[in-house]
Amino acid sequence: MIANSSGLGGAIRAARIKRGWSQTDLAQRSGVSRPTIARLEAGHGVSTSTLLKLATALDLEVDLTSLQQHSN
Repeated sequence: MIANSSGLGGAIRAARIKRGWSQTDLAQRSGVSRPTIARLEAGHGVSTSTLLKLATALDLEVDLTSLQQHSN
């Protein structure tokens, strides 16, 4: 599980809102449940597979190198 380090949930939320999507819209497009999206946006951790599903639906690039640098 990847911790929600410094704004991961906020970044997902911002990308979702920029597209004019609700959490339900993102859930339908990504295959991730709406409650899981709500928990992520509230600052809870997320699995790598969930993060990748959301990033794909939002057309975002995931840079795991940056995540590793923040955990040092």
